[in-house]
Amino acid sequence: MNHVLDNWKGGGLWSRIVELNSGSVANNKSSKKRVEIGERNRLQNKAYKSALRTLMKRCFTACSTYSEAPGDEAKTTLTSSLNAAFSKIDKAVKRGVMHRNTGAHQKSRLSTAVKSAIEPSVS
Repeated sequence: MNHVLDNWKGGGLWSRIVELNSGSVANNKSSKKRVEIGERNRLQNKAYKSALRTLMKRCFTACSTYSEAPGDEAKTTLTSSLNAAFSKIDKAVKRGVMHRNTGAHQKSRLSTAVKSAIEPSVS
């Protein structure tokens, strides 16, 4: 039974022991290493996607806050959350965590929400 200490430097993952090769059918050293690398990448992608979803939710919350009570402070919060979400989406696409069409779709959703919050349609 092999254990590997997953201590990814960049993304705030807690150090945790990931049990590998217990259900794996890897027979040689290189295939066992590929299993470990795949597990490491899965955890990194999971953390990245989670952070991305959090930023998107913050942007949607800022949109609803601005719609309820428009003001300069709310608008600054809205634009800063939009910029942060766009940046994270672009980085996720660059790293291969997300497909570029999915990234474009998410950015479009955010843009539409922000536009409708800032310029409500007259009905």
